[in-house]
Amino acid sequence: MRKSRFTEAQIIGMIKEQEAGMPTAEVCRKHGLSQGTFYKFKSKYGGMEVSDAAKLKALEDENAKLKRLLADQMLDNVVLKDLLGKS
Repeated sequence: MRKSRFTEAQIIGMIKEQEAGMPTAEVCRKHGLSQGTFYKFKSKYGGMEVSDAAKLKALEDENAKLKRLLADQMLDNVVLKDLLGKS
């Protein structure tokens, strides 16, 4: 996945500007992003604080690691079954 050029803190700051009353178009123009991107960020980070975003990132990283471990384990099981079946 492509890395965002904005940090979680910057994204949350943009959302808070919009929630404070600044028009969405002006927030997007000020920070140089499209409205579609802004609303995508808002759906992911809306209602969060910076600490919550850090926790979310840590959980996403841990989930990805666990998925890789599970895939490796399943592959090992398939290889072992194939070896035992050919004997």
